[in-house]
Amino acid sequence: MRSRVKELRTERGLSQQALASAVGVSRQTINAIETGRYDPSLTLAVHLARHFGSTVEEVFDVDG
Repeated sequence: MRSRVKELRTERGLSQQALASAVGVSRQTINAIETGRYDPSLTLAVHLARHFGSTVEEVFDVDG
């Protein structure tokens, strides 16, 4: 699954740690999502999407 997490995070000037703290996970988890090594749970995907003011479909491409 492709994600736009890194793109959205950097557009907003957030560090991986700042985003991780905002959604309640570790910096390593954010890094793994950004590099495609980890697909987040639905709950985490929703938290990330809400943080960015987007939908899950706008942040994650499940077909990609």
